[in-house]
Amino acid sequence: MPAQAHNPPGLSMPAGYSHITIVPAGRQVHVSGQVALDAAREIVGRGDLAAQAEQVYDNIEAALAGAGARLTDVFKVVTYVVDLTPEKAAVVRAVRNRRLGAGPYPAATMVGVTGLVDPAFLIEVEVIATLD
Repeated sequence: MPAQAHNPPGLSMPAGYSHITIVPAGRQVHVSGQVALDAAREIVGRGDLAAQAEQVYDNIEAALAGAGARLTDVFKVVTYVVDLTPEKAAVVRAVRNRRLGAGPYPAATMVGVTGLVDPAFLIEVEVIATLD
């Protein structure tokens, strides 16, 4: 049985994520934080948050495929953005929501950070998906 997204009464209606995701017993895949590196370990989109977000989601798709999962199997997303602002959050949400499809969306958290492992990285995303 796939994960089920819920937005219970009494909480604001979210845009692009769900407040609760219920996952029945089963196997999960935890994908480490992905950054804007291509397969050749080259940084994609230096200085361009949208381009980096696209590469990050390309990497997440590849990682999930390696485990037999797809983006539609993701039930939790954690996004780290350097020097997060409302404008940067909108850029990230646009890429994330387009890549995740029409929903229902997974539970999600976005965190502003002062930096990532390499100063050229603007975003890092980790996900958890269900395999059953």
